[in-house]
Amino acid sequence: MIPFNKPYLSGKEVHYLYEAVHSGQISGNGIYTKKCHSFFENRFNFNKTLLTTSCTDALEMCALLLNIQPGDEIIIPSYTFVSSALAFIRQGAKIVFVDSKKDHPGINENLIESLITDKTRAIVPVHYAGIACDMDKIMQLADQFNLMVVEDAAQAIDNYYKGQVLGGIGHLGCYSFHETKNLQCGEGGLLIINDKKLIKRAEILWEKGTNRAEFFRGEINKYGWVDTGSSFLPSELNSSFLFAQLENIDLIQSKRKDIWNRYYEALTPLHNSGKIALPKIPNYTEQNGHLFYFTCKTPDIRKELIGFLRKHDIHAVFHYQSLHLSDYYKDKHDNRLLPEAMKYSDCLIRLPLFFELTLEQQNYIINKTILFFNSK
Repeated sequence: MIPFNKPYLSGKEVHYLYEAVHSGQISGNGIYTKKCHSFFENRFNFNKTLLTTSCTDALEMCALLLNIQPGDEIIIPSYTFVSSALAFIRQGAKIVFVDSKKDHPGINENLIESLITDKTRAIVPVHYAGIACDMDKIMQLADQFNLMVVEDAAQAIDNYYKGQVLGGIGHLGCYSFHETKNLQCGEGGLLIINDKKLIKRAEILWEKGTNRAEFFRGEINKYGWVDTGSSFLPSELNSSFLFAQLENIDLIQSKRKDIWNRYYEALTPLHNSGKIALPKIPNYTEQNGHLFYFTCKTPDIRKELIGFLRKHDIHAVFHYQSLHLSDYYKDKHDNRLLPEAMKYSDCLIRLPLFFELTLEQQNYIINKTILFFNSK
């Protein structure tokens, strides 16, 4: 079976884990945490970054930093992972879901303004498959209506919008280092703080509501409990593992982009004949090799294709079920129809994409996919 995903290992992970264990400090905010922070801040020119145990935790920190209260409204795409909404739900917010675009699963920026009310506090664009949302439109709306923007860039590491790194455009941004992501440490995340006014409090929330970070920098002579917060920071085991991945970011990205491009080129004839719809990459961004998807014409075709590929030892999968119709939230949704989000829930399929996918394996996947559609 060709798996859908296989986590990449650089070979240095175990070595750095060994070093972390023998350093005498394996709790959070040690040498490897600092190395990871420095990597992101230097490579992408972020004001401040904080590693977290997951992207979900990073999003939860965003909700706390924005002081989200019961009744506040947060605008989020329906076609996304539950964490995008869950972080704000836990603070008592009302989620206002937005439909996808016709030609991309991401948020339809043209629908956002009509959903803004005097209770709206934030917009959470999700860069699906690492492809940038139109951040100019979103930031313009945020400025016009005095809203905050939290970029859910879980899938978008090392990709850009008009030359600006994703995660670094909104007031806050979040990355994921789950094992399915380009760079991974099993479970991990990153909070990106672009609004300098939020940096001091972010450190406090990160350190269980204490001003411990200031104490360790020698800025105060003792630390104590000064705010709410939680234990968001990961151990040095996670950080050391992740650092080995960061050292290989260019190699990883180059290989994954090549695999993505090979899929796209080989399946273009099926797109041109109307049998599938390939991803559309707007001219203001690129793809970052995170995942390769296309949409089938009907749910039945997708189901049949997944079964066909499974019979040929290829593990292809679908993706999100639209959150506005989830068991948890359907009774809270305002009954607007979101047909494009439903189309992607019903018809989108993802093909295997991971660093060690060989050319032979990929050609096999491509040939079986073409064979399936040519038999229709």
